[in-house]
Amino acid sequence: MTELIQAGHASETATRWWRDAVIYQVYVRSFADGNGDGIGDLLGVRSRLRYLADLGVDAIWLTPFYTSPMADFGYDVADYRDVDPIFGSLADARALIDDAHRHGLRVIFDVVPNHTSDRHMWFQQAVAAGPGSPERERYIFRQGKGENGELPPNDWESVFGGPAWTRLPDGEWYLRLFAPEQPDLNWENPEVHEEFASVLRFWLDLGADGFRVDVAHGMVKAEGLPDVGHPDQVRMIGSDVVPFFDQDGVHEIHRAWRRLLDSYPGERIGVAEAWAPSPQRLADYVRPDELHQAFNFHFLTTPWDAARFRAVITESLATAALVGAPSTWVLSNHDVKRHLTRYGGGETGLRRSRAAALLMLSLPGSTYVYQGEELGLPEVLDLPEELQRDPQRLRNPDDGRDGCRVPIPWADVEPHFGFSLPGIEESWLPMPASWGPLSVQSQLRDPHSTLRLYRAALEIRKARRAFGDAPLTWLDSPEGTLVFNRGEEFACTVNLTGEPVELPLPGRVLLASAEPAVDGAVVRLAPDSAVWWERDAV
Repeated sequence: MTELIQAGHASETATRWWRDAVIYQVYVRSFADGNGDGIGDLLGVRSRLRYLADLGVDAIWLTPFYTSPMADFGYDVADYRDVDPIFGSLADARALIDDAHRHGLRVIFDVVPNHTSDRHMWFQQAVAAGPGSPERERYIFRQGKGENGELPPNDWESVFGGPAWTRLPDGEWYLRLFAPEQPDLNWENPEVHEEFASVLRFWLDLGADGFRVDVAHGMVKAEGLPDVGHPDQVRMIGSDVVPFFDQDGVHEIHRAWRRLLDSYPGERIGVAEAWAPSPQRLADYVRPDELHQAFNFHFLTTPWDAARFRAVITESLATAALVGAPSTWVLSNHDVKRHLTRYGGGETGLRRSRAAALLMLSLPGSTYVYQGEELGLPEVLDLPEELQRDPQRLRNPDDGRDGCRVPIPWADVEPHFGFSLPGIEESWLPMPASWGPLSVQSQLRDPHSTLRLYRAALEIRKARRAFGDAPLTWLDSPEGTLVFNRGEEFACTVNLTGEPVELPLPGRVLLASAEPAVDGAVVRLAPDSAVWWERDAV
């Protein structure tokens, strides 16, 4: 595999690797600190590649490390072709790609095409050039409403709260769907298309294996920028009415990017971060001529309920199959509360998160693992207000994302549990003093730890032919449980109730989040648990 990747993935055996890949999300600031400043960096990621290879993942996805003033921690990019000094250098990025390939790991970078930083050269030029200039055509500038243009051009609200417009001293307003420091690009301008094609080629030429596309549903806005009160131009995303997300025009951008990715050897991929109103709309992003994958947020937001999980899984598989794409599965990421806490927290949340891991890893398609979930990390809910950094919390104090971005623990030693170098007193976000037993070092010593569970599951997943494209077949089971086969040789049972449940014995236990009790032809599943079974081939 290592030689194959270094050779450019040209072998037939390497094609379509992404259809059932396990991809590990690295939130760079919080993964590992290689230079001792308390902030994670590319050197730190390189130092932990052996850990990731031993874990058994196929690829890593790195959050933005480009030059940025960090108004939104890297999702406000000032230079898409360079590395911010906080994270290292361009040479470090090259070395990381090479080292990852030597470890048999593919590397997926984040690309942020909906907006730039207000420090980006283009936006600085636009501000200096003034109203009506070609430079301003790269962004979305408008005159305001009201007698003197003192009101925003429309009633759109920022994802981070408040109006989605900021006014410059010359009187014009610019659109920014996120922070004021993140002006939205104008994707009706051919220059924007040309620039991002060049950015993608830059990193592909250095060996990147693909891109996760931030806000892939947002680059194109409704024609005429109508107020929310124009129902023909808006879409419902969850409970929100948004005229700037999931517009049909985004798909031509993704088609162009797919053609670019396909021009490189080795199945370079595009992954859409797309919030769509339905699985059917989400499937549009992964049609054969568009991106390869789209995050399945419908699965991520499913509560701990067997019927709801079955419905989401069934619909996700059916709609993805309509366009010939694999579904993706994800439980946590850097933008949501960790699923252990969402599932109840404490011992209950831990039981459920371990069971959810086996459920997710047994489903057809590709899986994303957010750093630290393999350690059973909870959301950190008690960060002091003065240490919280996330601009999203300005919209809702309970909606901040700092708690899922706390650095992960590597060793038992306080105060930062091996995240940084000895002698460093603090990490960029403080780590709970109770996290020693959750560290990689501690869990490798414990055969029953969550880390050991993930490693065993990924080893079985790679070795078993039943995974991959083997179909999922649901079986009847008691209320509050899920039972399904994958092919002829593998079965999964999940008990989502808080009580033991008895089922007919499906086969021989391969792996369990909590040991079942077998009595003859009957198995008693532990509360909130999942079991993988080897069945006799039919």
